[in-house]
Amino acid sequence: MTKVCHITSVHMRYDVRIFEKECKSLAKAGYSVTLIVNDDKPDEILNDVNIISTGYVPRNRLQRIVLSKRKIYKTALKQNADLYHFHDPELLPVGKKLKKHGKKVIFDSHEDVSKQIINKTWIPKPLRKLVSKLYYCYEKNNVSKLDAVISVTPQIVKRFEQYGKAIMITNYPIVDKKQKLIRQPEAYISFAGGINASWCHDKIIQAISKIDGIKYLLAGSADAKYLSYLKTIDGWDKVEYLGIIPHGEVKKLYNKTLIGVALNYSNQVKGIGTLGNTKLFEFMQHKIPVVCTDYKLWKE
Repeated sequence: MTKVCHITSVHMRYDVRIFEKECKSLAKAGYSVTLIVNDDKPDEILNDVNIISTGYVPRNRLQRIVLSKRKIYKTALKQNADLYHFHDPELLPVGKKLKKHGKKVIFDSHEDVSKQIINKTWIPKPLRKLVSKLYYCYEKNNVSKLDAVISVTPQIVKRFEQYGKAIMITNYPIVDKKQKLIRQPEAYISFAGGINASWCHDKIIQAISKIDGIKYLLAGSADAKYLSYLKTIDGWDKVEYLGIIPHGEVKKLYNKTLIGVALNYSNQVKGIGTLGNTKLFEFMQHKIPVVCTDYKLWKE
């Protein structure tokens, strides 16, 4: 049985793309699947996926990039997998090391990181273009040594094709044709995902502030400062913040949703858009009308 080892230093063990879609699909197809994560939870086997923790929870970016990388590499090497599939750019040197042991290695690039850096508020603005260029060179040097790259959007895949094999596996939902859709929509607008400025939640709250009988159901991990700001906006009384909820609960949320929203504005995609977000596809899967950004890819 071919052994596949997925590795992430950033994402949670039950991440939708990594665990729900990739790992569970591989296990269902008959592969032996291991997922290595950074957290302090016990190891477990779930849906035939062997989840192994490094036992380490980085307290900041520096610890994650420097210290957790060593722990992940040692844990990965112990698995002696046939193929390693990793999900975070700081793990590119780990991929190169695994190649030296004769392993097949794939990098899963969820975003265009070099362009994403331009919007990173934790990097001083005068340094962002320089850091972006340095990352571009770092990525090119490391990726060219790997077996393949997977990405989510045509323009990112096209860039990676310059270095070697690259294919697109975007965030389409897994459709269960046997599952019956039971929709009982109420006067709810819904969003499940990142609660940060790039998703324009403040504009949505302002837009519904004068509408009677409407609720904005908001679920996901929130940037603390941005959430505090949202609470000061007229219309916050119409928001119900649910925090982080399990993937199964998101489906229940959508079953009672009247309208989905996906208002994203980012310099990273420059009007073209990305297919890396799950929201648009999940709204479509649940037959929910959606108000979204007029990105070229999303229109198509």
